[in-house]
Amino acid sequence: MTVRELLSRIHVTHFGENADARVSALVFDSRKVARDSIFFAIQGGKSDGHDYLDQAVQAGAAALIVEDAKRVPAGYRGTIVAVESVRRTLNKLASAYFGDPGRQLFCIGVTGTNGKTTTTHMIEAIFNHAGLGTGVIGTIDHHYRDRVWPTEMTTPDPVSFQQRLKEFVDLGAKAVALEVSSHALSQSRVDEVPFDVAVFTNLTRDHLDYHKDMGDYFEAKHKLFRDLLSRSPKTHPTAVVNDDDPYGRQIQVETQHDPSAGAAVGSSSSGARKWMYGQSAHAQLRFEVHSQGYDGTHFTLHAPQGTQRFQIPMVGLHNVQNACGAIGAALAAGITLEQSAAALAKLRGVNGRLDAVPNSKGLHVFVDYAHTDDALKTVLHYLNEIRRSAGIQNKLITVFGCGGDRDKGKRPLMAQAALSGSDLVVLTSDNPRTENPEAILDDAQAGIPQAKPGVNLFREVDRRKGITKALELAKPGDVVLIAGKGHEDYQILGTTKVPFSDFEVVRDILK
Repeated sequence: MTVRELLSRIHVTHFGENADARVSALVFDSRKVARDSIFFAIQGGKSDGHDYLDQAVQAGAAALIVEDAKRVPAGYRGTIVAVESVRRTLNKLASAYFGDPGRQLFCIGVTGTNGKTTTTHMIEAIFNHAGLGTGVIGTIDHHYRDRVWPTEMTTPDPVSFQQRLKEFVDLGAKAVALEVSSHALSQSRVDEVPFDVAVFTNLTRDHLDYHKDMGDYFEAKHKLFRDLLSRSPKTHPTAVVNDDDPYGRQIQVETQHDPSAGAAVGSSSSGARKWMYGQSAHAQLRFEVHSQGYDGTHFTLHAPQGTQRFQIPMVGLHNVQNACGAIGAALAAGITLEQSAAALAKLRGVNGRLDAVPNSKGLHVFVDYAHTDDALKTVLHYLNEIRRSAGIQNKLITVFGCGGDRDKGKRPLMAQAALSGSDLVVLTSDNPRTENPEAILDDAQAGIPQAKPGVNLFREVDRRKGITKALELAKPGDVVLIAGKGHEDYQILGTTKVPFSDFEVVRDILK
């Protein structure tokens, strides 16, 4: 694709030199500019791309996309495009550059504070079972079947994202399940994704180091439904929303009144619709839980398409809700309840999400990504429900920490959640980053002045030693929850990543 052909997508009429050169890359980091690339001068929170226009010109950029044309170096002879928002323009041109791959895929976006990863993996299992090969873009990694790409952020930048969609299409994918973070929504990274389905899991306190308050956080999430889904060009774009969550009940889309299951991949738009899932009588996808144990949960789902019994090898009401979000996405693609039930029954859980660690010590050890007070409270609630319903008198021991250089306000709240839901708590480090690890533990411990050190509270700043302490305290039949890092295979100490996996550490200690 030439510079002229690509920029014609945003109605540029005056082109400079090299307009007929083939675009070598779309770049927003001046250090990566090469000859005949297009440089996007993004204004970010920490830097302004306009400050690096000289470097972009010297490196041979064929075009500059700017918000302030006066800052372009005098004498530059390439194409200059002044726009209102460089971010939004990058989205549009990244999609065009890679051939608008989202139009060839059934696109499912999942947003919420907790449950995004589990829901996308459930969607993947269902769609693959139904013959719609599905790529996943999320917190753990990007993957399509056996092909895996590592990632460091939940939702990648627009160029990386569109490139990944193109790779999925080239590999034969028919659908993509995407974790959509609030950062990505507020930074317009997914504005050009033609969503077929948007799933809302829940909203609780998180990322208030980035968003000014919960209202701002909610509005970032709301954008996926009120804006992006409502203007999707796809057939019957569908919002699948958790009715059990108070923020879910505030979600709005420009809806149509169509209770049917919806069409499969393709064709043109005819309006959006909203399906609520939950336990209330008015939810279109209403579920009721029958039984649950450490090895899984049984529930029934009542939908306009019929009633179906489900068994998932996962613990807790929150995972039933995640499953219902995934089932709703499947129904919107024309996949039957029976197909969803068969797929979820075979799902062996999700890496780092209440991930059971096999052992010969008679312990129930779970590794979970819960890193907010609400997520921790939810996981502990259901672990306690299981032992109460089974009449078991075993102890529940929780190991947790709080991330450094992040929202300090949630630290005492996490400690309160851990102590109120556990018999014993081991307070340790998570990813301390550049903060003093002991100071982070102090912040958390301040929230539980009623704790009794050495009795129901143990403190160990070294995470491996903290996990070891918890396992030493546990007896056969006890439950040990190791929370906060989940799937992560590293720990960030200062500015350095060092290898560290909760799952592997537990296996090593218990072998």
